[in-house]
Amino acid sequence: MGVFGKLFGGGKKVSKETSETRGEHMPDLKIPVDEKFTIYFKKNGGKFIYCEDFNEVSQALQNIISENNWQNQAFYTLDKRINEKFATEKIAFTDKVKDSDIFFTTCEHLIAHNGSILVCSHQIKERKLNDLPSNLIVFATTSQLVESISEALKIIKKKYPREIPDNITTLKHFELTNENKNDFLSYGSASKNVYLLLLEDY
Repeated sequence: MGVFGKLFGGGKKVSKETSETRGEHMPDLKIPVDEKFTIYFKKNGGKFIYCEDFNEVSQALQNIISENNWQNQAFYTLDKRINEKFATEKIAFTDKVKDSDIFFTTCEHLIAHNGSILVCSHQIKERKLNDLPSNLIVFATTSQLVESISEALKIIKKKYPREIPDNITTLKHFELTNENKNDFLSYGSASKNVYLLLLEDY
């Protein structure tokens, strides 16, 4: 059973206190990073799709396209890895933001502490988050899950020792929910419709 198996069929469940009643600023309970990320990512308004192999990623992507009637829309991307990875998906790609309402990207890390997605210039170049389309599809793998932003930054420094990428930022507040609509930390941030395609690679 994969790292997310316990979330989707059997095994230990997240307690009601952890997922529903524990305050955001209370000390975290000792739960695995995968469970913690899922709790906070959904709390932030993100749509989470766990995939055991790339065939499931492909099917999930097609479902997203069908659900939103995006069959005739080009996908905006600034990451060549997306073009290469999804070259057989019959998706038209564009590098001009004015031509698309959908941004398709990878990320550097998934932050369990607050359910955010960490990106940098490798994914968004020098763009500001507010300049990106309102619809985002993020492709990530389970090995990109980390506990905190500080841990993610340490890994990035090791991964890119000669030239640390700039424009490092996090996507945190996606759609407004009853839980985050009054969070002052979301003030001024762009609300995004975010789908996360998470591929098991452990």
